[in-house]
Amino acid sequence: MSYVRCLRGIASGIEYDADVPMNLDPADGRPVEMVLDIERLAREKPAAAWYAPHRRDLWRFGALMALDIADPEDARHIVALGEGHTPLLDYRDHPLAQAAGLALQVKEEGKAHPGYGANPTRSFKDRGMAMVAAQARRLGLTKLAVPTQGNAGDSLTRYALAGDLSVVVAMPDDTPMPILGNVAAAAKRYPDRVKLELIGPTIREAGAYLKEHYIPQGYFSVATFQEPGWRIEGKKSLGLELAEPMPGETRWLLPDAVIYPTGGGTGVLGMWKAWDELEALGLIDRRRPRMLCVQSEVTPPLVNAFDAGADDTTVVVAGNTLGFGLNVPGGVGHFKVLQIIRESGGAAIAVSEADTAAELQRVWHDKRWWISPEGAACLAAIPQLLDRGLLRRGERVVAVNTGSAEKYLPALRHLL
Repeated sequence: MSYVRCLRGIASGIEYDADVPMNLDPADGRPVEMVLDIERLAREKPAAAWYAPHRRDLWRFGALMALDIADPEDARHIVALGEGHTPLLDYRDHPLAQAAGLALQVKEEGKAHPGYGANPTRSFKDRGMAMVAAQARRLGLTKLAVPTQGNAGDSLTRYALAGDLSVVVAMPDDTPMPILGNVAAAAKRYPDRVKLELIGPTIREAGAYLKEHYIPQGYFSVATFQEPGWRIEGKKSLGLELAEPMPGETRWLLPDAVIYPTGGGTGVLGMWKAWDELEALGLIDRRRPRMLCVQSEVTPPLVNAFDAGADDTTVVVAGNTLGFGLNVPGGVGHFKVLQIIRESGGAAIAVSEADTAAELQRVWHDKRWWISPEGAACLAAIPQLLDRGLLRRGERVVAVNTGSAEKYLPALRHLL
C-alpha cells in the first residue's frame, strides 16, 4: 500500500490532501512534496521488509516509494519499463582521481549494463517520469503537459504511450535532433495522443506557452517542480541507490561527495529527501554527502546566487551550452537547492564549455563510455573542487552522468 500521508509546501509547511491534483503551493507559489508516514512504514515493515533487492528497477524500494509495486492496488497504476537500478562505474584511474587519491565513481544513467536496470530513454529523467505516469493514472488524469530542454519530454512521451495517457511536449527547436526526433516520431505516429510544440529559446518560454495554450484545455502541468512532488519522489530513487548496500553487504552507506549536473534541481531535492527518510528509518546517520552542483558558465543562475550568498536565484540570459539540460535560466525550486548545498557544506560550480568538451572527449578515448555533456561537466569540475578543498584524499566521490552521448549526436560527433 502507499504510505503517502499528505502533500506539504516545501517553503510554507502547509499540508494538503495527496489525492487532490495540484501544482504549486497556493500559499506561496512554490513547490510541494509528498510526505510519507515513515513511522507507520517502520512499524508495519520492520527490518527494511519493504526492500526488494532482487528487482532490477527503482521499484526495488517498494513501500519507501510513493507507490508499492508489491501491492496489487498500487501496482495497477505503475508503468514499469526497467527504469533505475543503474551501475556505479569505477573511475579511480581518472588522472585527477589518481593524483588526488579519490575513490571516484560514475553513476551511469545512460547506457544499459548487464545485471542492472536500464532507463528506457537512456536518461535519468525516466526516474521522475515513471512516477509522474503512475501518479497521474492513480488520480485519473489523462492529459499531461511538460516544457522541457529535451530529455524530460522524450521520457514523458515514452511513459505516456505505455500508460495510455496523452501528452503535449514543448521544447526549443534547437533541442538535440535525436531527442527531438523521438518526440516528433511519436507525434506523427500517435497524433491523437502526442503533440509537439517547438517553443524557445529555453524551457522557460516553453513553459509559458503551455500555461497559456494548453493548461486551459485541461492538460495537467508536470513541469519541473510544478507537479505535486511526483518527480522529486521518482528522482529520490537515485539517492536510495547511492546509499543501498553493495552486493554481499548489509550496511547502508553514503558517499562523501556527489557531483551533480543541475538544471532545475529536482534530483537534488529527491536525493536529500531519500537520505532524510533513510535516517528516519535508522539506516543511516545524520552525515550527508557534500552536494556539488555543476552548471555551465554560460547559464549559471545557481552559481551566481551561491557566490553572492543569495537565498534564491535571479533569472539569467541563457547561453549556448553543449550540456543542453543545463540551459535552465532560473527555477522555482532553486531556493531549496541552495539550502541543501549550504547545509551539506557543498558548492555550486560553473565549468567552461571548452572544459566540458575536453572531458567528454577524454572519457570517450580512455573508457569508451558514452557519457552525456552534463556528465562530462561534472568531471570537468574536479580541478576546481580540488583547488577549493571540496574533495579530499581517500574520499568516495560519485559523479552523476545523467544520460547518453547518443542522444546529443551529431553535436558531439567531432569530439568522439
